[in-house]
Amino acid sequence: MVYLKTYKEIDLMRESSSLVARTHAELAKIIKPGINLLRLDKLAEEFIGDHGGVPAFKGYNGFPCTLCISKDKEVVHGIPTNIEIEEGAILSIDCGVLMNGFYGDSAYTFAVGEISPQKRNLLDVTKEALKIGVDSAICGNTTGDIGYAIQQFTESKGFSIVKELVGHGIGKELHEAPEVPNYGKQGSGISLEHGTVIAIEPMVNIGNADVIQKK
Repeated sequence: MVYLKTYKEIDLMRESSSLVARTHAELAKIIKPGINLLRLDKLAEEFIGDHGGVPAFKGYNGFPCTLCISKDKEVVHGIPTNIEIEEGAILSIDCGVLMNGFYGDSAYTFAVGEISPQKRNLLDVTKEALKIGVDSAICGNTTGDIGYAIQQFTESKGFSIVKELVGHGIGKELHEAPEVPNYGKQGSGISLEHGTVIAIEPMVNIGNADVIQKK
């Protein structure tokens, strides 16, 4: 069941989501070759706590850290470790916050120093795919319309869409209905209504769409 939010609830969600965005901005200041992943995680946890929030991911289903940090071939849900990142890597950093009783959740992929043209193209295409997905998220459209738009654009650029992992609703719970796939057919899925709040999360691969899920 999709939980429709009121204007007041959406305003509260803006505050938690704003703290997520500000946390990403703080991380961006120190991301460079040689950065330690646990240092990024500690900075994020302290910044969120200092600004009235609680890390959403830490302890969620046993997850041990504040951030999910996924390097290069890792798609999502990477666990920060005590390693330093080399020049040319890309880091997908997923951050979530609980504040005012509502969750905020956003991932951003950072370039560490100078990256290859292929990786830069991947980042640019994925960012544009997100914009296209957001533009498709209007009342009367469906989750399938969002996925269709993302998939058509991404595949037209020679990249692949991960199908095992999807976006989701968000609110008082970190993951709510509906699921928001990054692929699909126009008109399929759940119809979008006023008050629907979703996390649109394009996951794009160079090469084929296959992923290996570690237990």
